Amino acid sequence: MTHVVTESCIRCKYTECVNVCPVDAFREGVNMLAIDPDDCIDCALCVPECPVDAIFFDDDLPADQSDFLETNARLAKRWPLIARGKGALPDAELWAAVAHKRNLLEE
Repeated sequence: MTHVVTESCIRCKYTECVNVCPVDAFREGVNMLAIDPDDCIDCALCVPECPVDAIFFDDDLPADQSDFLETNARLAKRWPLIARGKGALPDAELWAAVAHKRNLLEE
């Protein structure tokens, strides 16, 4: 079991979730975060920290976001660890309300 970062994170990349993760399970891409399923301990501390509600327990993933379980696992193997939060992307507030943006994910 693991938590999963979904489409809402793309082009926002808020990192409040990173600051509360006790096991450094987050990985950082250019315009999104991912959670390494091998490191996540399902503590759920990150879920309420996300201002765009992008993090879900894998069993609770919305049907249209289920592919992000595999996406997080794949990207976590390639992206570097992020252990400390930092500022969101400069135009994060503009992208926070955009619903369909998976085509903008930079892998």
